Amino acid sequence: MFTFTPLLGAQSSASKASQSILELDGGIKILVDVGWDDSFDTRDLAELEKHIPTLSLILLTHATSSHIGAFVHCCKTFPLFTQIPIYATSPVIAFGRTSVQDLYASAPLAATFLPKASISEPGASSSATSAGEVEGDPNAAGSTGRILLQPPTSEEIARYFSLIQPLKYSQPHQPQPSPFSPPLDGLTLTAYNAGHTVGGTIWHIQHGMESVVYATDWNQARESVVAGAAWFGGSGASGTEIIEQLRKPTALICSTKGGDKFAPSGGWKKRDDLLLEMIRSSLAKGGTVLIPTDTSSRVLELAYALEHAWRDAAAGDKEDVLKSAGLYLAGQKVNTTMRLARSMLEWMDENIVREFEAAEGADGNTAQRNSGQRQDKAGGKGVGPFTFKYLKTVERKKRLEKLLADQGPKVILASDTSLAWGFSKESLRRVAENPNNLLLLTESFRKMEPEVGHESVHARSLGGVIWQWYEERTDGVALEKTSDGELLEQVHSGGRELSWTDVQRAPLDAGEQLIYQQYLATKRQLEDTSQVRGGQDNLETAADALDDRSSSTSSDDSDSEQQGRVLNFSTSLAHSNRSKLALSDEDLGVNILLRRKNVYDYDVRGKKGRERMFPYVAPRKKGDEYGEFIRPEEYLRAEEREEADVQQQQSDAQTQLGQKRRWDETVGPDGRRLSGGAAGRKRQQITKDGKRIDAGTADNLSVLSDGEAAEAVASSEDEADIQTFEGPAKAVYHKEAITINARIAFVDFMGLHDKRSLEMLIPLIQPQKLILVGGMKEETSALAAECRKLLAVKTGVDVSTDAADAAAIIFTPANGEAIDASVDTNAWMVKLSNTLVRRLNWQHVRSLGVVALTAQLRGPQLLEEIEAAAADAESNGKKMKLVKEEAASSAVTPSTDTALKTEKPDSTPLLDTLPANMAAGTRSMARPLHVGDLRLADLRKLMQAAGHTAEFRGEGTLLIDKSVAVRKSGTGRIEVEASAQAAANRASQGRGASSFLAVKRKIYEGLAVVAGS
Repeated sequence: MFTFTPLLGAQSSASKASQSILELDGGIKILVDVGWDDSFDTRDLAELEKHIPTLSLILLTHATSSHIGAFVHCCKTFPLFTQIPIYATSPVIAFGRTSVQDLYASAPLAATFLPKASISEPGASSSATSAGEVEGDPNAAGSTGRILLQPPTSEEIARYFSLIQPLKYSQPHQPQPSPFSPPLDGLTLTAYNAGHTVGGTIWHIQHGMESVVYATDWNQARESVVAGAAWFGGSGASGTEIIEQLRKPTALICSTKGGDKFAPSGGWKKRDDLLLEMIRSSLAKGGTVLIPTDTSSRVLELAYALEHAWRDAAAGDKEDVLKSAGLYLAGQKVNTTMRLARSMLEWMDENIVREFEAAEGADGNTAQRNSGQRQDKAGGKGVGPFTFKYLKTVERKKRLEKLLADQGPKVILASDTSLAWGFSKESLRRVAENPNNLLLLTESFRKMEPEVGHESVHARSLGGVIWQWYEERTDGVALEKTSDGELLEQVHSGGRELSWTDVQRAPLDAGEQLIYQQYLATKRQLEDTSQVRGGQDNLETAADALDDRSSSTSSDDSDSEQQGRVLNFSTSLAHSNRSKLALSDEDLGVNILLRRKNVYDYDVRGKKGRERMFPYVAPRKKGDEYGEFIRPEEYLRAEEREEADVQQQQSDAQTQLGQKRRWDETVGPDGRRLSGGAAGRKRQQITKDGKRIDAGTADNLSVLSDGEAAEAVASSEDEADIQTFEGPAKAVYHKEAITINARIAFVDFMGLHDKRSLEMLIPLIQPQKLILVGGMKEETSALAAECRKLLAVKTGVDVSTDAADAAAIIFTPANGEAIDASVDTNAWMVKLSNTLVRRLNWQHVRSLGVVALTAQLRGPQLLEEIEAAAADAESNGKKMKLVKEEAASSAVTPSTDTALKTEKPDSTPLLDTLPANMAAGTRSMARPLHVGDLRLADLRKLMQAAGHTAEFRGEGTLLIDKSVAVRKSGTGRIEVEASAQAAANRASQGRGASSFLAVKRKIYEGLAVVAGS
């Protein structure tokens, strides 16, 4: 059984996020992708939340927001989510982490709002209640805003991503199920390169007879950085057939994005040339080019292409506008992203690896000349593919503002593609007014159309509005000729006004602070009574839950008197009104003995964990190997204690409700709380020019060059003047509008398959069932009709007949629609005669039993016919006895009641042995069959265990004893070759010469060789 249910991203024009549920036989549920869109609406995750308690494992395909954006939110919000095994490739884990960190640092709405039920409780302030009535509609929100949850810190995001288990390409893996999942029964996962992004994955899932290929957002064409999809074997493969593992699956799940468009001819080289011509056209006028992009995956293609274009311009002799223009990459985590890119070159196209190897040989000019790779002629030595010389990174907002204030020509790559958050929105304010500037889009946007029966709250982003202007072309198009004679199309914006609702974080007032603390106390009470956290010391962690910043201030001395007062207040607030907490007797569990009066008994029969005993937790004394920690405040004299109380009262007046302080904290002159230990121990470094920078800035400078380090020092000094607040916040909405005079252009840098790729590959893959998701309704329906014709022609069925629909089974589900795509099987029930059963020779391949038999099928037998057949074999008394016993057991037993004989006849056909005259002829026609799939990695282990040397050499070649080579072709055929010397000297060389026979013997042992019996 195989059931597929898309949760997000199927035939939807409102959201491009991707979430899907695959349910296999035995109740195995697999979640593929945890995507989110720019609206950050938690209602999009409501359906996913229902499936979490039944999930077996989670798979992630790409490191983009549409595939991984809600991962951290689910880990932080749903406790069971972190207990589910999660699998992805190493680049998806690394780049996904930086992408999500950039997302939460730049987009306030990503933290999501306080639940409406928590705000609308009795006692909530009127202002907060009115703000809480808005559910994600920024236009309806007032200036008061809504209370935001605390966003996860960078450390929390890194901890959540560390839960993901990395996998490599083309290596089958048998995953472990979640604690609440049924057994996986030999389920096998295999990751293949999908293109589109570095580390992007096509998942092959094998379970029993089901072979499912999940391929969304793939790209067959090779690019500068990203290798093409592994349908034909990966980067550099020149095959004409789909590899065996991905061919003829029982179900192919494919995305339809771009299924209605054809990619321009010329490939990535033509695309890069068009991008540079667009940039040169604007720089020649002295303008600025703004390119919105992501900062984790597709930005690598753009950064590589532009950096090498600037290198070629600097090395060239002719005048080029690129020489005098600046090139910048702006984002919160761009330095980390590029540092990770330099450490993951093996996941990229093979040309990147060659370029890196050529650059590493500093004096290897010959190697560079032979490989034909680029060389930094101006520098005199090779430069790596992601060792930027002309591309400068910007991670500070103040630095970006200074950069935009400069009137010189420049190119800025800024996050994010949608212009909904990040530095791209900040840059748009400065770039939009000048008509010489260019807004260069690299990704198309969906048409926001209302869906039938669905109340959409997804507002059109700024990028979507500008894309609509580009398609409408109301104000005309500017056509310019390139050096090759082609025309460049740049759309005039016509001075239109672009308005949007900007969202900013603001501190909470006193009433909102009270509501926020009440929500935290309620959340902690519910977690304390949950059986999921059974056996943990809830009393020690109660204080940490009341402060979202406990991760940065928690230490051994965090239980000071100041924290105790906050904890006592919050606890009394939680106990003051049980109806607010909505805790029933079932929710309290065994804690009812402590929380309810006149309750002295609790039934512990059948309970588990902490529910089986009285809820008493012995306090643990904190100490180390030298003894218990000493608290100096416990040994103060009376006059010293009075002085400490006076200081405490003064500090409480400046401390907001619910914010705990460490015992060594002091208040700075500006009213901000400073930790005494931290203030005294704060690391500072001195640069060459005598300026002091803090440790955080120094860590960022460790990956920058000398010139970039000086700029970063200046930006850090500018940022020191900006006062930021920490702790709980609310979202404040402001209406903004700007006039757009800049030109608009588009160059397709999405890196997705087009209609030509789909029409060529789907018939070659030959799926039994085709499931189309990930696109809008129109392109999905058009592609389904086209694929139905192509698959029917491939199978030789007339397209005009009804048999074409049966030959090509194609599903186009909508969001939430479950479809049954199980494998089609034809099964019949027959009986085996005892003589045939005794002759069967079963062989086991993994968990299956395989046997080949040659027999004749007989119809339902009557007792008289069997007795007559037994009389013919009267010469062999033993055989006659066995036949009579078989007849007696299989035929209808005669009795005085003849109705039984007519009402219940034995209608099951019988398989019996062939007669002697027919067996000889069929035995000569039967050929042995090899059943099973032998992996070269398993063969290597077997040969090493037998005392042979075995190591991998080249592309999929296993070399044994340095004389026998074993290869596995794309169709699954195993080829064994031995050297001529080993074959000639077989008699004199001993074990080494017999390696060829030993290899063949191990191969046959790993396969089931079956023949007719």
